[in-house]
Amino acid sequence: MIRKLIIVLSFVSFVSIYGQGTFASMKAQMTDQSLPLVNLTFNESNLNSEDYIEGKIEIVDKQMRTVYGEESVEYDADFRIRGGSIAGLDKKSFAVKLFEYSKKGKKKDVDAAIFGIREEKPDNSWILDAMGYDKLRMRNRVCFDLWNEMSGTPYATNYDNRNGTKGQFVEVFINGIYHGLYCLTDKIDRKLLDGTKYDESTGVHGLLYQGHECEGDAGRLLSYDSNADTGSTTWNTWELQYPDDYPSAQAWQPLKDLIDFCSANTVDEDFLSNYTSHFYKSNLVDYMVMTMALNVMDNLYKNTFLSVRDIQDDVNQKDIFTLTPWDMDGSLGRTNKGIANDVCDVTRYNGVAPYNRLYKDNMDGFADAVKKKWLELQTTTFSVEHVHSVLDAYAAMFVSSGAWEREYNKWGGNAEVPLTASVSDELSYVKGWYESHFKNLCDSWGWRGDVNGDLKVDMDDVGFLCDIIMGKTTEFEFNKADVNLDGSINASDIVEAIRLMPETE
Repeated sequence: MIRKLIIVLSFVSFVSIYGQGTFASMKAQMTDQSLPLVNLTFNESNLNSEDYIEGKIEIVDKQMRTVYGEESVEYDADFRIRGGSIAGLDKKSFAVKLFEYSKKGKKKDVDAAIFGIREEKPDNSWILDAMGYDKLRMRNRVCFDLWNEMSGTPYATNYDNRNGTKGQFVEVFINGIYHGLYCLTDKIDRKLLDGTKYDESTGVHGLLYQGHECEGDAGRLLSYDSNADTGSTTWNTWELQYPDDYPSAQAWQPLKDLIDFCSANTVDEDFLSNYTSHFYKSNLVDYMVMTMALNVMDNLYKNTFLSVRDIQDDVNQKDIFTLTPWDMDGSLGRTNKGIANDVCDVTRYNGVAPYNRLYKDNMDGFADAVKKKWLELQTTTFSVEHVHSVLDAYAAMFVSSGAWEREYNKWGGNAEVPLTASVSDELSYVKGWYESHFKNLCDSWGWRGDVNGDLKVDMDDVGFLCDIIMGKTTEFEFNKADVNLDGSINASDIVEAIRLMPETE
């Protein structure tokens, strides 16, 4: 009888750890391997995508990364459903705003640096990303991690030049009942991108636009409907994210001016002379390399932010536009609806300004700059080994914490986006896809060390480099011959080419 009781108790303990336990039971069973637990308390019947409803959020983290080294924190919070098509799934994403009431009963924001995110300057606004269409539940986070690693804002900010979100995977409960694996992230907003606040006396300064469609001329920065209402937060295919409280002709005019410049009415000579007064070249290069490397399919310019720090300050170049990605679930071998996709065609940029001139016609050496950036990153951020390591680390976290099993038990049977019982199934697909994609991209944009252009790195490239250095040939591409990317061609490039040669058995 005692032996049977021990077996039953062991089974109950196993279910509480790996099954869909309550917030209270899982909190009591947390280990150092556990993901942080987040309990949302609100009236579910009042939840909608338009208006915030009040409730509470409690965050428990055994590793004490929450706020100021505490294991558990709780805030009053406002919640609403967020997202477009994903809002139709049963597993919702949430927008969260932290607040408190003053002694006079007035609601005011509470800023926090949850999990150390925005510790430079805490914020009150957060996102719980459901990743509902992603069969791996990490694509958006992986893409942002790699983007943050390779690129930043082309100007100084309070957040170390970060031009993307940071996030922490968590397990979410609603009113104490298990709801699934989520990623808690900060937002792309005016604060992150160093935009100047709206001023009642002088009007609009910093601007943040978000693209909602990649179809149509406005969504591709080619032309627009001049009759569209500028007194609304939506104009053509764009949404005014900031200042969303002050939609006006003044707020939309910079985007209209940008599209006018990018249109066919601007002759190539004027475009070439002035495009760097509208865009940061380095930002355009980085954005193209990243979206091609990870095959981020839905971000030209849907799911893209265009921001300006201050339209009233052209002296310090604060009126130049910056591109920032968003919602990169459609990546790494699948569409934004979770459908397998192997197509990654660079010609898709030919119909989107300003790439339709810069890359297509190699204006200002832009296509060369893109290829050089790829050569730089193919052995670092976008190497097969590094991308695999990022994927493996998150997958291991999902397994060791038990989060993947609970996620599968909760949402694996979803007919729209079914999951596999083992995370390794989708992980293997993504890793295999990336290996093949990486090779194809290298064949198109070049292999670092492939000086003679035969799509491999071997001693023939060393011999060709020797001929170049000794002046025996002038028929070569500088970007290919500058193997170590230091801006010159010398013996150090030979050393680097030898290092890059594949090992032979």
